[in-house]
Amino acid sequence: MLGLRLYKIEKLRSEIAIGQLFDRSNPAARSIMAFPLRVLWRHNISRRSADCPQFLVSVPKKRLRHAVDRVRMRRRIREAYRLNRHLIPRDISLDIAFIYVSSEILPYKDVEKALCRALTRISTSIDQQD
Repeated sequence: MLGLRLYKIEKLRSEIAIGQLFDRSNPAARSIMAFPLRVLWRHNISRRSADCPQFLVSVPKKRLRHAVDRVRMRRRIREAYRLNRHLIPRDISLDIAFIYVSSEILPYKDVEKALCRALTRISTSIDQQD
């Protein structure tokens, strides 16, 4: 996968993987707070066809009441990830969840800055484990 587009294989769709990612009793799942994003991530040890990081984006209705606003923030987060996914290693199978925690719509610049901080922290954490 060399292009800048988001490929279907990069989307986290497995209910089992999502459940393991959000399971509070699972010590393998880690959390990073980079306002306005909370990032959950973990190594997916189970065998799967994708050997690349997979992600999902969540914008709760509790934070942004209007669907238009939720979709706008979801698009901004996906775009920031698409342009900055080079910050994490491409050959490790990671599950990543980006959760929007702010109650107001923030500009793309703030979202991108927070996402870059979170991805670099994930990358340094992976490097320290190896």
